[in-house]
Formats: sequence, C-alpha cells, structure tokens
Amino acid sequence: MFSGIIEAVGKIQSIRSGSDGARIAVDAGPLLEGVKVGDSIAVNGACLTVVAFGGGAFESDVSPETLRLTNLGPLQTGDSVNLERALALGDRLGGHMVTGHIDGMGRIRSRRADGESIWLTVEAPPEVMRYVVHKGSVAVDGISLTVAACDEETFSIAIIPHTSDQTTLTDKRDGAAVNLEADLIGKYVEKLLSPHAAAGGKPGGVSLGTLKEHGYA
Repeated sequence: MFSGIIEAVGKIQSIRSGSDGARIAVDAGPLLEGVKVGDSIAVNGACLTVVAFGGGAFESDVSPETLRLTNLGPLQTGDSVNLERALALGDRLGGHMVTGHIDGMGRIRSRRADGESIWLTVEAPPEVMRYVVHKGSVAVDGISLTVAACDEETFSIAIIPHTSDQTTLTDKRDGAAVNLEADLIGKYVEKLLSPHAAAGGKPGGVSLGTLKEHGYA
C-alpha cells in the first residue's frame, strides 16, 4: 500500500529485456536506506518488488503484462521515474490509499499556466473515468492528486510548484502516457452496490424495491 506522496525521482540505470519480461535497475540513491530484498517500491505508480540492490540502485523484474499495460514498457536508460516506498504501519497517509495496481494508461491532452500552478488535463479510458469524481482522488504516475474538473473523457488537475519540483509530471509533453490508478474506495462501493454483491445468492445492490422494503420509499 502507498499514499501517492512521491519520495524521490530516480533514473533508469539499465534495462535487460527478455521473452519473459524485463529486469530494470533504478538509481534511487538515499531512498534505499533500510530497503531489503522483497520490499515493494512504486515506480511511476506501479508496485514492483525489489529483487536486488546495491550501489544506490535497486533491481526489479517486470512482467510482460506490466510492460504492456503501463508506461514502464517504453522506458529507456536515463529516463526519470517517480518513486515511493511502501507505507509502514503508523505512517501518516498524506495522499490517499494507493495500491500500486495500475487501472489504465491516460495521455496528457493539454496544459496551461494557472498562477504559480499548472492546470493539466488528462485523457483517460472509460475503465478509469467511471471512478473519477470532482474533488475526488486519482493517482497519476503514482502521484496522489485531487480532481479539479472532469467530463466523460478527461479530468483536470492543478499541479502546485512543490509537486512540479518533486516529480516528473510537468516534464512530460502533450500526448505523453501516464499511469492511472482510480480511488480504491470507489471500486468497493461499486462492487457492494452491484446486483450480485449480496451473499446467499440473493440479488444485491440498491433498487426501488430495497428502498421500499426498508421504509425509504
């Protein structure tokens, strides 16, 4: 579990590709203090497992599916990536609950200056947009952000100077792919309200009949 608060920007040190995926080495510097093999680190929001480390870098194996479904696939040596270590029990949750499981890729449609901030509009696939709500949370390349506006195909976020300085987001050009993870709470709410959510084989969800049965209609 992560919070979407980026701890460092790392650089891809090397990529070794094969038929079964790839192994990437990421220069993470001081971020590796206390890290051990088996720990989780989010790279551009995608949860990866540390399989080796040393010399200020860590290595992770990336499956073919992750390479296909995230922006880790096109990465090249020297590219910058957002990094966050998994939360420890008792840590402050400065962002929101982020699992590191990418729901889909979006693309930066436009940007404009908004005072000292940058107003960024992201085009997202339907499987992500269904959970995006005004003033809700969304993770973009692992960064916890608040939705400032949204329609059926896009959402906009205001990037404050601190976020610009501490992440890779404002370095991306229009059309660049970004990893998206929708708010976990919305997914559970949808599941619990679905027609098949109830136990015992009975229909679940909220319907007019349910409301009448419990005196709400």
